[in-house]
Amino acid sequence: DDTLSFASRLHQEDFRVVAIPKTMDNDVFGTDYCIGFSTAVTRSVDAITNFRTSVGSHERIGVVELFGRNSGETSLYAAYLADVDRAVISEVPFDLDRLATFLVEDRERNPSNYAMLTISEGAHPVGGQIVEKGEEDAYGHRKLGGIGDQIGTALKDASAKYNKGRRIDVVNQRLGYLVRSGDPDALDSIVPMVFGNLALGLVGKKQYGRLVSIHRGFYDTVPISSVTSEKKFVDIKKYYNTERLRPIYQFDGAPLFIVTSD
Repeated sequence: DDTLSFASRLHQEDFRVVAIPKTMDNDVFGTDYCIGFSTAVTRSVDAITNFRTSVGSHERIGVVELFGRNSGETSLYAAYLADVDRAVISEVPFDLDRLATFLVEDRERNPSNYAMLTISEGAHPVGGQIVEKGEEDAYGHRKLGGIGDQIGTALKDASAKYNKGRRIDVVNQRLGYLVRSGDPDALDSIVPMVFGNLALGLVGKKQYGRLVSIHRGFYDTVPISSVTSEKKFVDIKKYYNTERLRPIYQFDGAPLFIVTSD
C-alpha cells in the first residue's frame, strides 16, 4: 500500500491519478481484492501440499511462513484451502505454549504422525514484537521475515513438555518470493483485465482520484483517499477462532473473498 499511499498524496497535490490495487497481502483498504492475492494463495497451497511429503515422512511439525505485515489473509486462506492444522495470523498475538500443545496433539492424531502450521510474517507472540530486519525504506518500513524460523526453534523446545519429555523436530519453510514469480492464475488474469478497463474508463471520463475496486463480489470505484483512511484486517469475529487458532468455517451470506472486513 506504499505505492497507493503515494498515489493518494499525488492526487492531493493536484496530479491526475487513477489507481489499481495490487498487493499479494490483499491488505488495501477500499477493495475486497488486490491483484496477485489469488496467485499467491494458489502457489502457497501447492507448496504446502508438496511440503507434507517431507514433513510427514520425518514425522515432524511443519511451519510455513507467508506474506502479511498487517493482514493475515494469506495465512488464513492457505489454511482454509490446504487444510493445515493451525494458522497464526498478524492480527492476533499467539501464546507459544498453547500453540505447542495444539500442534503436539494434532501430530498425535494424524495417522502419519505430523502437523502443519501456517504463520503470517507479521505475526508475533503475546508481549513480543514483529520480526524485522535491515534499514527502513522511504515509507519507514523495515523488511519482515524470520518469525517462522523463530517459532520453529521455540516449538521444538516447548514440544518436550507435551511429548513425554522428547522434543519434536520442526521443519521451516518461508515461501517469500516464490509465490511472487511466474504466470498468474485464472482469477489474476480476469481481475487485472477488468481493473485496467475500469481505470481507462475513468481516465476517459476525466474522473481522477479514484481507486478501482471489488466490493462484495461487484466491481466498483472508491475515492483514492480510502487507502489511507483505515487499515484492512481479517474479520476476526467472523472468520478466525482465536481460542483454537483455526479458521471458522461459516460462509452463509459471506462475499466471495470471505475474510475481508467490511
